[in-house]
Amino acid sequence: MRAPALTFAAGLMLALAVPAMAQAPANPAPAKPAAPKPATEKPAAQNAPAKPAKPVPDDAYAAYQLGKYKTALDLAVARANKEGDPVSMVLAGELLSLGYGVRQDAGAAQKWYEAAAAKGNADALFILGSVLMASSHVTNKDNAVDFFRRAAEKGSSRAAYNLGLAYLQGQVAPKEPALAAEWFEKAADRDQPDALYALATLYRDGNGVARDPIEAARLLQRASELGNPVATTEFGIAVFNGIGVPKDEERAAGLFKKAALAGNAIAQNRYARILSAGRGVPKDVVAAAAWHFAAKAQGLDDPLLDKLVEGLTPEQRTEAQGRLKIWQPDKMLPSGTEASK
Repeated sequence: MRAPALTFAAGLMLALAVPAMAQAPANPAPAKPAAPKPATEKPAAQNAPAKPAKPVPDDAYAAYQLGKYKTALDLAVARANKEGDPVSMVLAGELLSLGYGVRQDAGAAQKWYEAAAAKGNADALFILGSVLMASSHVTNKDNAVDFFRRAAEKGSSRAAYNLGLAYLQGQVAPKEPALAAEWFEKAADRDQPDALYALATLYRDGNGVARDPIEAARLLQRASELGNPVATTEFGIAVFNGIGVPKDEERAAGLFKKAALAGNAIAQNRYARILSAGRGVPKDVVAAAAWHFAAKAQGLDDPLLDKLVEGLTPEQRTEAQGRLKIWQPDKMLPSGTEASK
């Protein structure tokens, strides 16, 4: 009997943090698992440390790359004061903000960011917008949106992505899905992985753009290639079901495994499901149990796989548990291997 098709539905939430796990697709095996908690997609955030996008080749940046942060700060400040170089200003702001090589000084960092922003530096504009968006003391986020817009217009893909989220959610800007799609597309054109994924969800749902499963699959594939495990999971679902792309269960299994190794709980669950059913991969109940344990450790339950575990012999359960480590990327063993030393 043919297994039910997998489905997926995106949830996007405005909150400053690194991109989070994707939503919950349905099962590839014959029974439906318990619905996982709604997942979120979040705005691009300032990296730590965030390297200037287009650093001017100089001694300050060379020292930064070598981890000589105090030297980098001294040289960056000197160049910023002498030449008014905005890239040096951003570098000084980063080092002071993070306390790299010097005492952390958010106030001094803010001044350098503002000086660089006054010169139209996209990184500085993005950072200032991020700070305002994250601040619990600032209830009016209009200035943050304005900073993001100015940064996006100067080429910041992270800012364009955040603008897209703002217009999609309608919490800090008017809810305009079509405008959100435009900003996501600008960021996606620069290969911003989260924007590629977000735009794919709009094409999948026909939200702000005409529904186009082929374009959605293309965008998911590109985001997956750029290392977004959420997109890899979703692309695996599209490939498993043949939605917008040729159906290929073996290829889908590889995608689920890739995302599972990257820590995506939904991918771990889906990979466990197809291992238990022998869909796209040889049936392996021990490996399925191990991946189920990994997903379960992240809070994703599945009654069907619980029953599978109950049916294992004591030796099989011990082997499955032996494959499970305190979760870290790439620590789970692929099926067919022995427990790690």
